[in-house]
Amino acid sequence: MLVFVVVRRDGDLSWPLRRAARVHGDVVGVTAGDRALTYAELARRVGGLGTALAELGIPFGARVGFLGANSLAHFECWLGVPAFGHVLVDLNFRLAEDELAFMADDAEVELLVVDPDQLEVARALRERCPSLRHLVLDAPAPVAGDCLAYEDLVARAAGAPRGADPDALAAICYTGGTTGLPKGVMLSHGNLLSNARHNLVATNHRRGDRFLHVCPMFHAAGTANVFACTWVGAGQFVLPRFDAEAVLGVIQRERISHTALVPTMLGMLLDAPRFSTADLSSLRNVQYAASPISPELQHRVLERLDCDVAQFYGMTEASPTVSQLSPEEHRLGFEGREPHRTRLASMGVPVPGVEVEVRDVSGEVLGPGDIGELWIRGPHIMLGYWNRPQATEEALVDGWYRSGDAAYADEHGYLFMVDRLKDMIISGGENVYCIEVEAALSSHAAVLEAAVFGVPHEKWGESVHAVVAVSPGADVTQEELIAHCRRSIAGFKVPRSVDVQLDPLPKSGAGKILKNRLREPFWAALERQVG
Repeated sequence: MLVFVVVRRDGDLSWPLRRAARVHGDVVGVTAGDRALTYAELARRVGGLGTALAELGIPFGARVGFLGANSLAHFECWLGVPAFGHVLVDLNFRLAEDELAFMADDAEVELLVVDPDQLEVARALRERCPSLRHLVLDAPAPVAGDCLAYEDLVARAAGAPRGADPDALAAICYTGGTTGLPKGVMLSHGNLLSNARHNLVATNHRRGDRFLHVCPMFHAAGTANVFACTWVGAGQFVLPRFDAEAVLGVIQRERISHTALVPTMLGMLLDAPRFSTADLSSLRNVQYAASPISPELQHRVLERLDCDVAQFYGMTEASPTVSQLSPEEHRLGFEGREPHRTRLASMGVPVPGVEVEVRDVSGEVLGPGDIGELWIRGPHIMLGYWNRPQATEEALVDGWYRSGDAAYADEHGYLFMVDRLKDMIISGGENVYCIEVEAALSSHAAVLEAAVFGVPHEKWGESVHAVVAVSPGADVTQEELIAHCRRSIAGFKVPRSVDVQLDPLPKSGAGKILKNRLREPFWAALERQVG
């Protein structure tokens, strides 16, 4: 089946839902828990949200936050907040309060939608962030007097989307920063619509699909398919969090045809006791993204899932899709055919509508096999970093985004990741910036130096490991340092293991800690196992 996408320059993020409500109004568009809404009903609720925000005096272009797990409200905020001219700031509820306070204050969030589990954190943020005027609680029970009720907002008379220029800001998505401070990625209406078009072509979404959203919606991987699926009137199912048994149950009960998972989730799914007996015959397409996949897990997935399997590479700054390793490449590679077998280690090729070049430090384009930095161009590339003009200038050059990822392309344009120029660990699909963890470790009185890096982990892809040099005579244990970190940074950033030593960390002639020397033994051991 061919998909033809007509590009309109005047599109905004109200377009997918407007089309779905008009063309597929009687189709059940979203199911979350015990709630199932047709696209017509969904459009009415989203319209009510738009009316309520206007009545509350939230001005055009103001920032509206969400803090909580996946839910119907979370889904509706992505469809509704930008459609009515506001900017969605989707906050990672797994972060520490200090990190969330920085983001909410930096973006000047005026209204925050929150689920019950995060209410106390939201109240603390309201005390710390002068701009935060309203808390909206998404809960079925009577709502406390210091909060508005989300269901009251969506029950208002539906307003019409205000429309927006394609270059208007639609969302600010925070990522970790190599300076230690998170950076707000500014995504426009045009950016997110372009990504939806790219996914329509790459995945061939259509009416009749039944897509399961289980990756966290605060993460780019969790929302990459929302607008594409809505545009064509596909059925969408929302789970609050990943649980392998629950996912298998939903796939079987709801006849799920499509889903997107991070590799860690795939591994848990295959290891679940119910996997061998679950009816997964409805599955047609499983996407994996957000972190590296081990060859062993990739092999198990292709062996045990009887459906199309595709890998996607991207980043928040690209809204997020950049490249795809297609289902055909996966199957031919799994059969041992060359060059497809070798390509199983690649990130595939850029999706239609995206340009990628590998360049050297001077910006010159490199040839096949030469390692350099990935430069990316397309209508999906961010506007820049919120309140970070210098970081924006460094990242965006003549219409290209400098990814910070080191890679090479083969003679057919297949991209192979070599390393990440940015000092980052990807553990279970979450980005961990080493400098943040090193700062937390170094704040302990006994620590003189700290080096943090990723080491292989069978379940999470990578885990956070630290090597610290302590003061002479210091008596500090791995457990104490881990507990110390847990008080100041999010749990998924906390080191899972720490080597404590008295000797100074190895350094270059310029005094830079040689992380490669510390990291190499862990990855060399993995290579020996794979070989």
